Amino acid sequence: MKFILGKKIGMTQVFDESGEVTPVTLVEAGPCKILQKKNADKDGYAATQIGFVEITKKNQMKKPNTGKHFKHIREFSGADYNPGDDINSSIFEVGDIVTVSGESKGKGFQGGMKKWGFSGAGGSHGVKHTKRKIGSIGGAFPQRVLKGKRMPGRMGQERITVKGLQVMNIDNEKNIIALKGAVPGRRGTLLEITVK
Repeated sequence: MKFILGKKIGMTQVFDESGEVTPVTLVEAGPCKILQKKNADKDGYAATQIGFVEITKKNQMKKPNTGKHFKHIREFSGADYNPGDDINSSIFEVGDIVTVSGESKGKGFQGGMKKWGFSGAGGSHGVKHTKRKIGSIGGAFPQRVLKGKRMPGRMGQERITVKGLQVMNIDNEKNIIALKGAVPGRRGTLLEITVK
């Protein structure tokens, strides 16, 4: 299994020999450092811990001083790396099919029409000031709002996983990979990229 942490740069498009256009997302993949290998005997589970974006300023380091001065630390399972190893975009090959996880854009508090796609009320027949309201939220029985009712609320800022993205291009000098299609989040979003 291959894995790495990356940062979303943005979207662009590439053209093939026949002139077909393909949307791609540019991701800065690494470099990451292997910090620790956990095993079932000592830690209760097996995993590999990696760090991304090293912190050099002392006032940004978290206490207690554990020696793991990285902005992002994550754990993955099923890989054969040793503590101290560096991993970067060179672990991938063009054509690899990857899975990308990240946090989606936060949209704030939204109404039912934007969040759930409700049609709203009609524009005539006495409808006034209620065109975008969600309508009835319950009946005479059971005299309460049922759990799971789709209502206005916070939208976005959730963990999203996108599977089946293809690696289209790799720039090992800048640690940038181009993934076919879109990935979650805004520019600068932390991404977890894995190949099984």
